[in-house]
Amino acid sequence: AVLDDPLRVDYLRKHLIAVHQAIEAGVNLKGYYAWSLLDNLEWSLGYAKRFGLYHVDFATQRRTPKASAKFYARVIATHGEALDE
Repeated sequence: AVLDDPLRVDYLRKHLIAVHQAIEAGVNLKGYYAWSLLDNLEWSLGYAKRFGLYHVDFATQRRTPKASAKFYARVIATHGEALDE
């Protein structure tokens, strides 16, 4: 299903663990941004690839959170504890 994106959840989990490790190692990390918040137009791919944390129905403009958006929100709300789920 469009809203079930386990590969993106795994990708985010691995990257956020690496971010945590970098901070623990002394890297002065100022922020992390997940690309992209919404499905959008990619110049070379059009609308075919959907990289967003939120699915966009381009006909209605309705936005629906994917599993990755819910995971990312849990990580933020738990200050990283959800990375161990």
